[in-house]
Amino acid sequence: MKCSVYIATSADGYIATPEGDVNWLHTAGNSEADMSKNPDMGFNEFVASVDCMIMGRKCMDAISSFNLTPEQWPYGDTKVYVLSNSINEPPENLRGQVEMYSGDILKLISHLETEGYKHAYIDGGTTITAFINLQLINEITITKAPIILGKGIPLFGEINSSVKLINSEAIAFPNDFVQVKHGVNYL
Repeated sequence: MKCSVYIATSADGYIATPEGDVNWLHTAGNSEADMSKNPDMGFNEFVASVDCMIMGRKCMDAISSFNLTPEQWPYGDTKVYVLSNSINEPPENLRGQVEMYSGDILKLISHLETEGYKHAYIDGGTTITAFINLQLINEITITKAPIILGKGIPLFGEINSSVKLINSEAIAFPNDFVQVKHGVNYL
């Protein structure tokens, strides 16, 4: 199964403030820029390429805090699993949207493959790090927001061994965000 990361960070590599806030994503960059050619910086195209998603509990909590209406749900009909060893039920406003999973990641991937899934979207810093340490990530797309937070929750935790990024492509958007896509080659 192909596993891909698609995530935004600050210029200094944080995915959230120390408190878990991501509101800076909406205020960073040039708000006057003409983004008509690619208003979502490729997000919808990426989501259309995946058939399932695996995110961490903190990522789910952040999404839950947005109180999205069903029409605002960004993942369409994509099957979404949330990894958590501490809770078994999603927040009320995400019931029916996500399924909780506690257990071995390799068993989850095997189950998804058996069910016919081909391409998973992996989201959340701890989850991404766990997948990298299991050598499951095939590609990483990082959109860097033009803001330096100075502290916060880093994208990557402790990685077991070096990972070589290959076949890199970069796009600079009119709003000053820069997106880099890499293939992953485990050394």
